[in-house]
Amino acid sequence: MDKKVTVVGAGNVGATVAQRIAEKELADVVLIDIVEGVPQGKSLDLMEAAPIEKHDAKLIGSNGYDESAGSDIVIITAGIPRKPGMSRDDLISTNAGIMKNVTREIAQRSPNAVLIIVSNPLDAMCQVAYDVSGFDKNKVVGMAGVLDSARFRAFIAMELNVSVENTHAFVLGGHGDTMVPLPRYSTVAGIPITELMSKERIAALVDRTANGGAEIVKLLKTGSAYYAPSAAAVEMAEAILKDKKKILPCAAYLKGEYGISDLFIGVPVKLGANGVEEIIEIKLLDEEKVALKKSAAAVQELKDKLKELGI
Repeated sequence: MDKKVTVVGAGNVGATVAQRIAEKELADVVLIDIVEGVPQGKSLDLMEAAPIEKHDAKLIGSNGYDESAGSDIVIITAGIPRKPGMSRDDLISTNAGIMKNVTREIAQRSPNAVLIIVSNPLDAMCQVAYDVSGFDKNKVVGMAGVLDSARFRAFIAMELNVSVENTHAFVLGGHGDTMVPLPRYSTVAGIPITELMSKERIAALVDRTANGGAEIVKLLKTGSAYYAPSAAAVEMAEAILKDKKKILPCAAYLKGEYGISDLFIGVPVKLGANGVEEIIEIKLLDEEKVALKKSAAAVQELKDKLKELGI
């Protein structure tokens, strides 16, 4: 492969990201984790599956960062996962420290990489990576909206008994309870869902989307979602590696767009070789503007919390 992706964190999300990237033949993969033997073992296991899956991507596991040098993309999944009863925000202190250390190591070795942040609380972790790396704002992007929109799309397809390929959805705002699904921009084969189901059913799906991660945490009891999060991160990575100019909802650093400044918030962006190449501003109704501002206020609280922690 002529491209290189480093995945930091060899837990369920990171290992599944590595698997998907290799099997799609998007890039060679370096899998990093602090637990001795885990990234090496998982990488070797994936390499041994390559003859069956028919790909020639190379995978290397490491407990250090030297092998990551010169990466085109670095996907950071490292951090502690949620447990039942925990919110994403409960993770901020521990995961901010991890993110700070990881980003410092990565930025030294791959100064031209695009950073895709997956660790929670997502919007705050993007802020840490941005501040520590010193990268341009287009080179740091958070995986949130792609996942949240995928959940919304899945629930729409289940509700209407249609193919997920026909469903499209947009979810804006922070990656948490204040996320802002937009039903009127969510469609089935181009038909707005507002014409296909009642307000009550839409409201139920919106609520389920906002609590989609918590629903899985409650079911698993000992971990959090990883199949859908890994798929979302890889869709973003593919758009960047292939310079697809794909419009996806991602956590991007806003400088006045949507009336929000100096925060990472989920908005539609154009993803290409340079990372976030454009932020797409869509017209919002008054109630949608209020919801987005509320979501931004929740993200601002997390940013303020980082300052209190000295991070």
